[in-house]
Amino acid sequence: MVDFLQAVVLGVIQGLTEFLPISSSAHLRILPEIFGWGDPGAAFTAVIQIGTELAVLLYFREDIWRISSMWLRSLVKPEYRGHLDARMGWFIIVGSLPIVVLGVLLKDVIEEDFRSLWIIGTTLIVLGLILGLADRIGGTERTIKNLTLRDAVLMGAAQACALIPGVSRSGATLSMGRFLGYDREAATRYAFLLAIPAVVGAGIFELKDIGSGENPYGWTPTIVATVVSFVVGYAAIAWLLRYVSTNSYTPFVLYRVALGSLTLLLVAGGVIAA
Repeated sequence: MVDFLQAVVLGVIQGLTEFLPISSSAHLRILPEIFGWGDPGAAFTAVIQIGTELAVLLYFREDIWRISSMWLRSLVKPEYRGHLDARMGWFIIVGSLPIVVLGVLLKDVIEEDFRSLWIIGTTLIVLGLILGLADRIGGTERTIKNLTLRDAVLMGAAQACALIPGVSRSGATLSMGRFLGYDREAATRYAFLLAIPAVVGAGIFELKDIGSGENPYGWTPTIVATVVSFVVGYAAIAWLLRYVSTNSYTPFVLYRVALGSLTLLLVAGGVIAA
């Protein structure tokens, strides 16, 4: 019963934090440590993130269908290759390559060394400040229609930094997008779409470890947490997407710095283990 209650809490945390630039994986690492539950593990974290990405798939189903169908048409009909949706299909594919390649190459480091709370606390602060800087100096003249292959790759490379818990996929992608001059709506839209193959792929890749000793919760609590993250994520996504698209990132910057500082203080004071 304890495992189920913990799974529900972690599912709620995942659903609420996935779409904000505050790093859901950092919260899934820090809060269980504060609660005395220990590290849920990289496999558990990756798998329950599938729940929130399924919420994204459902919410963006029309966009995804339009992009995928136009991309497929462009493969056989040259006249469609200049269409925005066809190009977006390629941008998502190419932009996903950095995180896929680095995720496979650095798997052991990601699941062990990168989960240190020293690293997570530091990345929360540093990437939070970078997010604030990007939002302050970034231009707003470019929209999703102006997206280029170079920019898609650069934002994909930024997303790959989120292999380190505390960075945040959306936060890193939004930061790069704002540095490149894209408005908040364009950067947010591409960040959401770009995350789908990376997160779903990582979750499927980690499924094999759910029943092993690397996942302290086991199959049933993990499934419960995934379902909860889907429900909470879908309920929150419309408001969260609207807020992140149109408002300043300052509240998230302040929150990241505060959480990162608190985490480092707790580790330094021996209250929680790194």
